[in-house]
Amino acid sequence: MKSRLSHPFVQALLILAVAYLLFRFGIAYIPPLLGVKSAPVPHTVLLQYMLTVAVGVLLYVSATEDRWRAFKAPIQRVLVDPSQRLYRLALLVTVPLLAGFITYRQVRPSVEAPPNLRSIHPAPPSTITFRGKTMTLAGLENPLRKEGNLRDHVEEGRRVYYQNCVACHGDQLNGKGHFAHGFNPPPADFTDNGTIPQLTESFVFWRIAKGGRGLPKEGTPWNSAMPAWEDFLTEREIWAVIIFLYDQTGWTPRTWDTAEGGAR
Repeated sequence: MKSRLSHPFVQALLILAVAYLLFRFGIAYIPPLLGVKSAPVPHTVLLQYMLTVAVGVLLYVSATEDRWRAFKAPIQRVLVDPSQRLYRLALLVTVPLLAGFITYRQVRPSVEAPPNLRSIHPAPPSTITFRGKTMTLAGLENPLRKEGNLRDHVEEGRRVYYQNCVACHGDQLNGKGHFAHGFNPPPADFTDNGTIPQLTESFVFWRIAKGGRGLPKEGTPWNSAMPAWEDFLTEREIWAVIIFLYDQTGWTPRTWDTAEGGAR
């Protein structure tokens, strides 16, 4: 038994088998026993891991000429030795069947629940916390529209936009900035009548302040790459850039119907 385990061919098979079991089951089931959250390894990642292990095994068995000769000996014997004819026939039957089974597993249709439909404009929460301040979104208006000079607010919003937003949303506000091609879903096109014209300014404030990580479940599985701008911008700067967006695109934000308590 000891002499068999010392054979390079047997060692290579054992290493591959142990590596597969570890990657396929160990990573998913051992960490939870230790109180650590984990998830099964995707098949594509498992394949990459096994290829890496296989390369390492080949380097090991070919490190010396004697070990490489010993590793190849069983393979050569099965392929050319007349006494190993039954093994060759078994391989001729088993290998195609195994390849066919794996192919079938990959292409067979599966009965699964339909994926969650992503909502472009998911329902906002009733309240949010902005830098420790609680804000009720229902009925919330842009305070800058009732104070100071509107053109000053537009210019302040322009500064904020071109310092922080233009790389993704573009110079034309059409979602085609320099980095836009790297995101899925792409940045919002503010010139589209399906975006900010359909929203209240409080909704836009929430989306800017909380970013993609603040989306509810219906905003998944393709969460926006939008950062949480409350970490970088003041409340006043966010309201100003919202005024700029509507002014630049020519759209009018939805307003709150105070009689019914909803947006219109």
